[in-house]
Amino acid sequence: MSHRAVGQMSLADELVTRRAGQNAQLAKIGQLVEWRPLERMLKGIYCAVEGRPAYPPLSMFKAMLLQQWYSLSDPQLEEALADRLSFRRFVGLSLDQEVPDYSTLSRFRQQLSGGLAEQLLGELNRQLEARGLIIKRGTLIDASLIEAAVSKPAAGARGEQLGQGSALDPDAQWTHRKGGGGSHFGYKVHVAVDLGSGLIRKVLMTGAKTNDSEVADQLIRGDEGAVLADKAYDSAPRREKLARLGIADGIMRRAWWGTAAHPDPQLVARNQVLSKLRSQVERVFGVMKRGYHYQRVRYRGLVRNRTQAVVLCIAINLRRALVLSTA
Repeated sequence: MSHRAVGQMSLADELVTRRAGQNAQLAKIGQLVEWRPLERMLKGIYCAVEGRPAYPPLSMFKAMLLQQWYSLSDPQLEEALADRLSFRRFVGLSLDQEVPDYSTLSRFRQQLSGGLAEQLLGELNRQLEARGLIIKRGTLIDASLIEAAVSKPAAGARGEQLGQGSALDPDAQWTHRKGGGGSHFGYKVHVAVDLGSGLIRKVLMTGAKTNDSEVADQLIRGDEGAVLADKAYDSAPRREKLARLGIADGIMRRAWWGTAAHPDPQLVARNQVLSKLRSQVERVFGVMKRGYHYQRVRYRGLVRNRTQAVVLCIAINLRRALVLSTA
């Protein structure tokens, strides 16, 4: 197996890039990260059709980041890499090198599944923590619904009641929104966000019907000062777990801690304070959905969409870290 030589810019590349101007944000992100540890983690990936030299996995991973930042499909990413000098420079392609085609990009993404994408997020966060950007004062946990990439099955079908998917995407599930918000077909993304920095420490994806509390313990990092969450996460076993770990309990209390007619004023005040602190995690979902157009998953199947969700969080953290490091 051989890799294409990438990253060596010729004099012509340098002159053309200077004349055309650079994407300042991409250049700064390129300098923000120590890429060698990520490159070592990616070294086992081979991303070329038989008989052609493989593109270096780190270049392909950087292309995946560009895809998230600019909301591009695989064909659009191929076209942008061929057309935009700042994109070529970021991934390390010289002017005379061919860009990976959309099928090569797709194959590479598939090879990030099986936990590799999560390992890359962990390495990035290790670097951000070393720079003092991840504070660990607290972890905000929450979840949000994301639509499936396929049309909804007929409403009222037995599959909706069972939470099952459709033949087009068997992993997508039906659920009913709280407060009369109607039905939703798709997935649910669960995040753990660092209080204060807004950086995403962990992300999980499930079918839409999975209860928020069911996967909550997987989002607790174990090294934070507190865990903050809404009433859906309130349970005696979770409170006991936080106590054992020495983590402050910042989970809002359910109604049974008071009564509807005579609520405990101390618990009401406590919930109000925690609700304000929790607003930071809602901003993260706002960035995902409005800034990155993540109201709808891009692919079919839980595995592919879970990988994309992790890469999306890496992309979000890089941009957020750039803001934090220059503040």
